[in-house]
Amino acid sequence: MDAFDRHGETNENTEIFDQFGDPRDYWVRSSRVRKNRVYPTKPLVGFILKKTELNGGWGQKADAAARLHNSGFIIVDQDDRPVPPPERYDHLIRDADRIRLCALNYFIEPARERGASEVAIRASQVAEAMDLRDAFPNICSALGGQKLQQLAQVPPPMHTEPNPSSSTIFTYKLASHSEAPTVTEETTTRSATNLILYGPPGTGKTYRTAWEAVRLCLGEQFVAALQGEEKRDALMAEYRRLVSEGRIEFVTFHQSMSYEEFVEGLRPSTGDDNGEGPEDVEVSTGFRLKPYDGVFKRISERARLDQITEGSPRRLDRSARVFKVALGNRQIEQERQRIRFGLDNSLIHVGWGGDIDWSDERFDDFNEIFSEWRAKKDTEATGHDGNIVITYSFRADMQVGDYVVVSDGRDRIQAFGRVTGEYFYDSEATFHPHRRHVAWLWRNDAGTERSRFYANAFRRHSVYKLNQSLVDWDALEAIVFGDETPRASQSARDHVLIIDEINRANISKVFGELITLLEPDKRLGMKNEIRLVLPYSKKPFGVPGNLHIIGTMNTADRSIALLDTALRRRFTFRELMPNPLVLTTNAGGIDLRKLLSTINDRIEYLFDREHQIGHAYFTGCATRGAVEEVMRHKVIPLLAEYFYEDWSKVAAVLGETGQGKARFLEARRLAAPSGIAEDDFSGEKLRWRVKDHFDFSEFEV
Repeated sequence: MDAFDRHGETNENTEIFDQFGDPRDYWVRSSRVRKNRVYPTKPLVGFILKKTELNGGWGQKADAAARLHNSGFIIVDQDDRPVPPPERYDHLIRDADRIRLCALNYFIEPARERGASEVAIRASQVAEAMDLRDAFPNICSALGGQKLQQLAQVPPPMHTEPNPSSSTIFTYKLASHSEAPTVTEETTTRSATNLILYGPPGTGKTYRTAWEAVRLCLGEQFVAALQGEEKRDALMAEYRRLVSEGRIEFVTFHQSMSYEEFVEGLRPSTGDDNGEGPEDVEVSTGFRLKPYDGVFKRISERARLDQITEGSPRRLDRSARVFKVALGNRQIEQERQRIRFGLDNSLIHVGWGGDIDWSDERFDDFNEIFSEWRAKKDTEATGHDGNIVITYSFRADMQVGDYVVVSDGRDRIQAFGRVTGEYFYDSEATFHPHRRHVAWLWRNDAGTERSRFYANAFRRHSVYKLNQSLVDWDALEAIVFGDETPRASQSARDHVLIIDEINRANISKVFGELITLLEPDKRLGMKNEIRLVLPYSKKPFGVPGNLHIIGTMNTADRSIALLDTALRRRFTFRELMPNPLVLTTNAGGIDLRKLLSTINDRIEYLFDREHQIGHAYFTGCATRGAVEEVMRHKVIPLLAEYFYEDWSKVAAVLGETGQGKARFLEARRLAAPSGIAEDDFSGEKLRWRVKDHFDFSEFEV
């Protein structure tokens, strides 16, 4: 294709290209950005083979279109519409093989040539490029499979959910061909972005944060296709999708914003969500204070724990509950055998609950268990009877998907697993007929210390729910996975926290000691990694490298000079100023570019550059009436606020010279009230009024 372009400019290689004449049937789409999007197939293949005669279609494997098709190029018509290959030819590659080659040629290799560190491919992009309809399962399978990884020399990609879907995005980490085909944490580092966008109101800061957030999450190539006002809806759709996935969080700072809201604090909580043990079945009328995660801690942990690469160690589900279960007493031989039975047969079992089969659906309710036990076993039983409370915990409260730890006394554990089956009653069991199936994730006859992951000593009750806020999940994963403990890695997807109006809050108060952790080299996994123990949860905390922070500042509200010095050092500042060039020169006969430039020149002269009017105020104006509405209800009130109701300066910005006909504002001289001499007051007293109809003659086309 390069040679064909040079031929058009310099007549180079005329002896080959001129032999084929004008193209007629088959073209091929370029995989690079060029002046020409499509090229005739026969001259290209003829140049490669140094031939001046060959067929241009599909019929034979050696024909021009067939060769290019089988090499992973897309055959199109002259208008760049994909041409489907004939079904009757067996020598043409199809399905997943073709998808892989096209993904390599049109997405991965161009990104690698540009020096990009990663490339994101959406399933719908491939479908559109290749004109594949209803083929998303096949496309996603090809994009996520090992064959493409081997072909493109890339590690397993990250992918979004749902998968497969038209919206599924596969993100590949790229390396040059000379580098190893895998990317490891030791050879790759991730640089976090700390960015603040600042400028006057209406300069597009909010829209730019959305664009930056999508870029950081999905990559340069993906977002490049979403530039321009005409792609705004598509960009915001991607933004909303990432928000729904939890990869983007948005928070607005205000004067009363606190560390407790942003990082973590204590909140009163009632009910059984805090406590542990059988007494939690009955709701207390009191309350207790519980550590509560703020937005910054939540998204930091979400980013740190993100692990979607195929083949990577699975993490524990931190939203699942953990139950302590005692299968027996190890000090007694018979009890040891019962413990071994449960561990060997993937079972948990209890003897509480007598010989009653609690399988009936009505026993999902605590009161039904209570009534049944009193009716059949003990008419004097209370709600604290172990046969009732433990049966409820084991039979009804515990759910499939919850975790269980098998205790070894009050201070050790010997197994950890996940509940895989509902309660069942084994009538033939010689002991403990109440049972559930469990998949053991870890077991060790020697056991390990309970204190490694849980602060409180275990209670003596056979089954009860642990206090979720006391579970140290990182330590629990270290126990369960050992040397394969999952860590925050380079395969984790990028997350973004957007802080709007970041200069409105007391930064030192909101970030507290965590301001140090924002620095890229202090992030988790970096050479100067720092973790701090948080004051309320008493757990270590660090900021992951895949969390980016974008802030916005309205310089008209508060000077950037007043911003906390610690924040200034840790963030990159990017100014967004009014851009008249994005406006039309004819909105109902008004030159909006001239209007905005003139107003801002006058504001800068009379006040300062930080209080200019942003172009966003006028971007939606297409008629004279729309411009007048913006001036009347937005611009003039904003100017009045800027100049503290000094209407003479507002008039000066609007070009009211006092000579000739008023254009935007009318001024009427006020007469001195009776009994007051005009000489008692300096200066002329005027009453200003916004006109009913504006005169835009100064700015007309």
